[in-house]
Amino acid sequence: MTQHLDICIRGGGIVGHALALLLARDRLRIGLYAPAAPASTEPDVRVYALNAKSKALLESVRCWPDAAHATEVTAMRVLGDEGGEVNFSAASLAVPALTWIVDVPALEAQLREAVRFQPHIELIDAPRPATLTVVCEGRASTTRAEFGVDFTATRYPQHAIAARLTCEKPHGQVARQWFKGDNILAFLPVDGAQGQAIGIVWSAPDARTPELLALNEEAFCDQVEALSEGCLGKLQLASPRKAWALQSAQASRWIGASHGQSWALAGDAAHNVHPLAGQGLNLGLGDVAELAEVVHTRAYWRPVNDIKLLRRYERARRAEVTTTDAAMTALQQLFSKEGNGWQKLRNLGMKGFELSGMTKHWVARQAMGL
Repeated sequence: MTQHLDICIRGGGIVGHALALLLARDRLRIGLYAPAAPASTEPDVRVYALNAKSKALLESVRCWPDAAHATEVTAMRVLGDEGGEVNFSAASLAVPALTWIVDVPALEAQLREAVRFQPHIELIDAPRPATLTVVCEGRASTTRAEFGVDFTATRYPQHAIAARLTCEKPHGQVARQWFKGDNILAFLPVDGAQGQAIGIVWSAPDARTPELLALNEEAFCDQVEALSEGCLGKLQLASPRKAWALQSAQASRWIGASHGQSWALAGDAAHNVHPLAGQGLNLGLGDVAELAEVVHTRAYWRPVNDIKLLRRYERARRAEVTTTDAAMTALQQLFSKEGNGWQKLRNLGMKGFELSGMTKHWVARQAMGL
């Protein structure tokens, strides 16, 4: 006879695995439906910028990667299109790192290994009925549609292009970002403190994306060098290029009941934001922390699908996601405006922010999850 599940998690990514591990500490019966990804011969180029709050969560389930796969960022430079510049440093904020650039395959492998040794988590080959179903299937979730949830998405006129590159000069644990018209390019240091490799995320105009993907390796690197003003010297492509359309999106409901099942959404199944500040997975892990907390601290007589618990989760997370999404959209739109007037306005804004003292300090700590 199949054992009843307290919680069934649909989705085998970082958010789903982390949630299963946190919930299992309460000795709940967890089913994790994690369909195997299609086999690929190409390396995974993804890296994520994780803040201190996300790091603490992953450390609590003993799944934080080693220093070679989680590179500390000790400084950050943000450059505008006409000389505007904002700088952050870990030293000035009295923290060990501003963020950590984490290698996705290494993190996913640790989470899978941890789940395999957790007796309260059952890996299941099909979704099963449970007291609560949590949907962590990503932006293309089919279960979300099955539960009748609208997912309102607004397309940015950009694609993100991601790749790994090796550099002539060491990255120095500095993350760099350039806002140049409708191009946003981020350099994310990888391979540890002494590394000479970066992950890039280039938010490029839709019309230009096919051209950039079709360039040979040398020509593509020439384009990246030009946009980054040659700051790390000669660049070489060390991976395939991957691209995806960018959008702002949020589910109309994050919790509910349908077909006799109570459910909640988490991660990209609930929300998508522009990657320009690297907050996507931090928001998803914020969902994990909040949902696990309301379950952990509930009164003993409340079931895990109690509507008051689920509403508390939805209110808390929707507020943070909505604020972050609005800020990302405003920045993207501001830097995509053409004309000298907009350039001057952007530069004045960046220079003013650089000199803003406590405001800049507060913004930095918010982004770090502190």
